[in-house]
Amino acid sequence: MPTQAPQMPDDSSTLRAFGVLELVARADGPLSLDELTQLCGLPKPSVYRILGLLQRGGLVQREPAAKRYCIGARMSRLALEVMMRSPQRARRHAILQQLVAEIGETCNLTMLDGNEVLYLDRVETSSPVRVHLAAGSRVPLHCTASGKLFLSQLSDSQAATLLGPGPYRRFTENTITDPAELQKALRRIRSEGMGTDVGEFLEGSVAVSVPVTDAQGRVCATVAVHGPAPRVTLRSCMAFLPALRRAAAAMAGTMVPQAAAEPGVKAPVAKKSVKSRTAKPAPAAAKRSSVAARA
Repeated sequence: MPTQAPQMPDDSSTLRAFGVLELVARADGPLSLDELTQLCGLPKPSVYRILGLLQRGGLVQREPAAKRYCIGARMSRLALEVMMRSPQRARRHAILQQLVAEIGETCNLTMLDGNEVLYLDRVETSSPVRVHLAAGSRVPLHCTASGKLFLSQLSDSQAATLLGPGPYRRFTENTITDPAELQKALRRIRSEGMGTDVGEFLEGSVAVSVPVTDAQGRVCATVAVHGPAPRVTLRSCMAFLPALRRAAAAMAGTMVPQAAAEPGVKAPVAKKSVKSRTAKPAPAAAKRSSVAARA
């Protein structure tokens, strides 16, 4: 549910604009002008002017038919750059290093970026036989463990928007290409709170992913392990789940640093009048694991 924008000094036009941008970024779905006006407490003409400025700058975009506002392409790129180069990057890498040392297989941290999965970071196993995918790589949603986990958190209509009508691209004999079959797999993933991939994207590879959730229980990233068969099997990956979930919980602590309140700025207050209208709640299993961005 969106939260009220921080109350800014009257002469702080830049911060007022940033407050509106924050509301758009935090919302579970696109917001109307009236909803944003109610949430931020500014005059409607002022909110309209701010949205126009943000739209011209590529920071927000408006849906042509519904006339609702959501994050724009420029803001998405900026958010990803922040995540890739965050001061928390070293801490996240250390978490992955510790995880790989514990389970002995390659692990990575991913986020959803549009209709692809982005590898934010990756630590390789010391084994000479491995699956090579560097940080910054992008992989499909419908046939990867992390991608399917992200899709499982979306409504059917949202998933269809990202993936298109189908049939989906086939990468291997195991790739799910039928939309109905994929939805069935996503329901299972939603129930289990983990994503799996057994040779669906790359022949002879096996992967398992667990969610990194934010304070509201929404999945904002994943921690995943994968490696080559037959050294790695789906059954052997199940034994890694406790370690993966501990790493995901640690990652959650790096996603939203706790900042001290600024003088003269009130804490955001939840508003009950604007209802969330998008993604389904994260499963209980995902919420327990703790820990998108969009950017």
